[in-house]
Amino acid sequence: MNFIKNTFSYLCISISTILLLFTIYKSEYIYLGSIRNYFLKYYIFSSCLIFFSILSFWFKDILKIYLFIIFSSIVVTLYSFEAYLNLSSTKNTNKLDFFDNLKKNSLYANLAVASDPGYYILKKNNFFPLSGISNSKTLHCNENGYYSIYQSDRYGFNNPDKEWDQKDIEFLLIGDSFTHGSCVNRPHDISSVMRILSNKSVLNLGYNGNGPLIEYATLKEYLRPNVKYVLWIYFEGTDLGDLKNELNSYILRKYLTDDKFTQNLKEKQDNINNTILKSIDDSKKKKFSFNYFNFIKLTNLRINLNKIFLKNKKIKTSEGIIEQLEKILIQANNFVKNNNSKLFFVYLPDYPRYKSNNLIKEDNYKLIKKKVKQLNIPFIDIHEDVFQKETNKLKLFPFEKPGHYNEYGYYKVATAIYNFIVNNNN
Repeated sequence: MNFIKNTFSYLCISISTILLLFTIYKSEYIYLGSIRNYFLKYYIFSSCLIFFSILSFWFKDILKIYLFIIFSSIVVTLYSFEAYLNLSSTKNTNKLDFFDNLKKNSLYANLAVASDPGYYILKKNNFFPLSGISNSKTLHCNENGYYSIYQSDRYGFNNPDKEWDQKDIEFLLIGDSFTHGSCVNRPHDISSVMRILSNKSVLNLGYNGNGPLIEYATLKEYLRPNVKYVLWIYFEGTDLGDLKNELNSYILRKYLTDDKFTQNLKEKQDNINNTILKSIDDSKKKKFSFNYFNFIKLTNLRINLNKIFLKNKKIKTSEGIIEQLEKILIQANNFVKNNNSKLFFVYLPDYPRYKSNNLIKEDNYKLIKKKVKQLNIPFIDIHEDVFQKETNKLKLFPFEKPGHYNEYGYYKVATAIYNFIVNNNN
């Protein structure tokens, strides 16, 4: 019992100190003090916990024992749920199983699989891949009743390779999986539709899982001369959350803090290919992936609790993250202008907005729209220009279920973008 009595107080003060130090690290080192307001609640909580820990040394012995039992029970329960959720979320091997089966067919002997650049945020690589495996048939995803497959270009993006040889590029697209073309085949993705509409060259630099910082890095690495219009395609569902994660990468932060920084990725495609192939092999060797740091942070549990308790509530994201987005857009706009190109901001809405009139992203939408217009960047509002004009807005999604847009949805989005630019640049 003496062990329990003493352990409780020392455990409390250890945990509270670690929490405070981690908060300082995230707030001041990772985010450079730009979003202290967001971390204020963590500063207050950890400071109060330290105060409580110090007071606990003077608690009655029986109270310490009861508190230790309660604390231990809560911790065991929480981490049991986290372990269960981690196991459940990592059992989905359908894509890799389908990938392996396809490769048995001689037609798909050299098949690759799309791998998110965001996978490398917490990796210790000395470089950060921003694309996929080059010159390969690439397995993408399945939401429309089939697995989409595309032939990647020389840099691993979803383009006909000849696009890189064109003297003039009319449109260059930067964005996440929606820009990448999930989960449809050519010519139904946004960039392919725009090629058809314009009868001109279009380069697609979008990739699964990208957030604003990866997109800016991709732009700096792969933007080529003689591009007329650059389309920054923003998705309200994940982009701000992705940005928070991306700021954890030392390499990605250098793109933001050093104007001259580059990894010269165009010259490292073989290295990119080998790195991605190794990551795929590692994934196949593991029955499930396990991130110890995320486990300690109860990441899966917190995500699921947010889904439950915040399902029908408005969420106002910390303005600090949006300020980081604004900083990226300022630098991207300047970079594009220096290339004699023009930047457009395209806002893509998410499924929950149209399911039961859920306005979960409305505050962020209004704030981002205001800031983009203040930067004098043309704002193409897909929410207003496409979805608001549809009687049944859910028909733009696969089987009217949550996911990416379907072929009809991508067509409507591409058409709206093209018409906006044509009508506003004559």
